[in-house]
Amino acid sequence: MISKLARKQFDILEALAETGKPLTQRELEKETGHSLGTVNRVSKELSALNYIENSTITNAGLKALEPYRAKRAVFIAAGFGTRLVPITLNTPKPLVRVKGQRIIDGLIDACLNVGISEIYIVRGYLAEQFDQLLYKYPMIKFLENPMYNEANNISSAMTARYTLSNSYVFEADLLLSNPALIKPYHYTSNFLGIKKDYTDDWCFTVKDGIITEEKVGGNGPDCWQMVGISYWNEVDGYRLSQDIKDVYESYGGKERYWEQVPLVYKKEHYAVEIRSCKEEDITEIDTFRELKALDKAYAI
Repeated sequence: MISKLARKQFDILEALAETGKPLTQRELEKETGHSLGTVNRVSKELSALNYIENSTITNAGLKALEPYRAKRAVFIAAGFGTRLVPITLNTPKPLVRVKGQRIIDGLIDACLNVGISEIYIVRGYLAEQFDQLLYKYPMIKFLENPMYNEANNISSAMTARYTLSNSYVFEADLLLSNPALIKPYHYTSNFLGIKKDYTDDWCFTVKDGIITEEKVGGNGPDCWQMVGISYWNEVDGYRLSQDIKDVYESYGGKERYWEQVPLVYKKEHYAVEIRSCKEEDITEIDTFRELKALDKAYAI
């Protein structure tokens, strides 16, 4: 039986697995953010466990990482995309093309690139149009959200609530510029965010790397703008299956956003880490004007 990895052990093994080549301790220091002394000590621990050899991860090391592997991806794609009218009058927002490629394709490709092939798309508005994805991605499974026009996106989470363990959850309308953000291994549940001095958008307050509050608008050294990509480990995903149902069925529950379940209404059950990304890594196209600015083909 493989014992649970300590966080620093995980960080070193993940760096070696991700690069797929030997790394010096100086390189591991840079990759993990741990001090050279820490890298030296933890590398000795991992060598004693036969998880690394000659600065390379072994098959045993890869096996030790396996419980932390992302196994599936869930795309929340049922909404109207009203702010992108007129384009979304006939096309769901995730299927809108930017410079020739559908928005959702970049996210799906990034998942497949790291070995995530169990892919679910929760659909509602113009649901049948998502069938076109099957020509390129025959592994996709569709989950039907019959409540997409009566409830907020928590209704999509209700539809997908049994698929959330070891799973990414994506807002399906994000234009991904940095596919490396989608990683095969995660130590624990996390949400992507962009460090901000000030934002009037949805954001998190973060303390010691853990999200302590979700709100609209924030500032200061602990403020992070929310990005709609998260990962949920096995335990948290299982817990979410019940907590989402409880919140959805509560008074006013259908008006909630799904991520408010673990970050607001049931936050005592979770310790969700922040995972940093940059402004240029991901673009959320909110308006037709922004779409035209990105793709001149629409500016006619």
